[in-house]
Amino acid sequence: MSRIGRLPIQVPAGVKVSVAEGLITVEGPKGKLTQSFAPQITVTENNNVITVERKDDLRETRAYHGLYRSLIKNMVKGVSEGFSKTLIITGVGYKAEVAGKELLLSLGYSTQIQYQIADGLQIKVDGPNKIIVSGIDKQLVGQTCVEIKSLRPVEPYKGKGIKFENEFVRRKVGKSGTK
Repeated sequence: MSRIGRLPIQVPAGVKVSVAEGLITVEGPKGKLTQSFAPQITVTENNNVITVERKDDLRETRAYHGLYRSLIKNMVKGVSEGFSKTLIITGVGYKAEVAGKELLLSLGYSTQIQYQIADGLQIKVDGPNKIIVSGIDKQLVGQTCVEIKSLRPVEPYKGKGIKFENEFVRRKVGKSGTK
């Protein structure tokens, strides 16, 4: 039995779960999410507890068991609490600001970068160099952070670029002059 897949998911108050044929919908105070699941998996909801079970013991089915349990747990947490990640911009003259549905980034290039904010996401700029991305879909929040980070990855010599708040960047020693 899958160690992750067999764990029940507690549904907090204010969150409504409905399971149809191959589709689960989770609705809460922050929004609504839907997820389809494989026919080898059975999802049931009784007394505010969601259980995920598998129909057979094939390798692929065992993998789906843990996967769908984690996805459903993230959906329940997303519609009740939400997810957020923080990015830090380091560098002289590097800054960010939000204008409507765009994130404007000055990252040392000759032009300013305009990043379109996806629906269902909120991006706040706390000071000129701290970006907070939040939303109900964990995958969308993480993917957006990675896309923003890829616009100017941190370089190891001076440490300039965009990184996650808790990320450690190993710094390298530069060239030394000859004597």
